[in-house]
Amino acid sequence: MSDKAVLAYSGGLDTSVAIKWLKERYNLKVITLTADIGGYSNLEAIRQKALDIGAIKALVVDAKETFI
Repeated sequence: MSDKAVLAYSGGLDTSVAIKWLKERYNLKVITLTADIGGYSNLEAIRQKALDIGAIKALVVDAKETFI
């Protein structure tokens, strides 16, 4: 089993708690992935929040062309 997990991250309460839970419960290194589908003006704040909570890496990908 890998020691890393990728978490689809919105920056909300549920996914923020999930970062800590995955780290503490399963001793996983968490990488978050946030999809930019437009409408969010604070993606850098969301990315930084994931890192502050404990993600080892926080990615934001431009997914507008794929989903819109």
